[in-house]
Amino acid sequence: MDHRRTPRPFRPGHLADHLDATTPVELLGDVHSELLDLYLEDRHSDKDHLFHSQTSAQHAYIPLLAHGWRHTIKTEGTQTFLAPDALGGMQHRYERTLGSGLAPSWRIWGGQPANPDWRVQFSPTTPVALVAAFTASLLSTEPVERTVKDIPFFTRHYVSIATTTAKQNKPFPPVATSPPRPAMSRTR
Repeated sequence: MDHRRTPRPFRPGHLADHLDATTPVELLGDVHSELLDLYLEDRHSDKDHLFHSQTSAQHAYIPLLAHGWRHTIKTEGTQTFLAPDALGGMQHRYERTLGSGLAPSWRIWGGQPANPDWRVQFSPTTPVALVAAFTASLLSTEPVERTVKDIPFFTRHYVSIATTTAKQNKPFPPVATSPPRPAMSRTR
């Protein structure tokens, strides 16, 4: 692979994604893990996942539909997906890009659509696999641990609090005992 002619995915302006400071850290972590996976796969193969996504746009939103998100489409092609509780959403549309024709762009938010608690914007040059990793993480039902100070004050009314059960420190497992001796045994 000739690296002088290979596009550089981390040059300024290529991945023009915007994730604000209030985006939940788990969502960011999953996107960064997928980014690293794509980068390493490209580096060790002749593939170019960071520039030529092999993942179709529907991989990012079909899981939302499977989890009961509402879906509307405007006549100009903008698709909107809203969470069942209306406290999150995603807009998907296609934008013209230089030399590539049309490419998907994404806007995702948490909270009320008019005044979201956090928001994310993925540009048309973002590999769809990153957006799919983000939506998969968004749908995760795995509990997260937070201290009160880690939860922004204005979002605390959305939180479900569950008490953790203290891990019981069990003593060492019992030592195996020898099997009982038969009543009559032979001796040498």
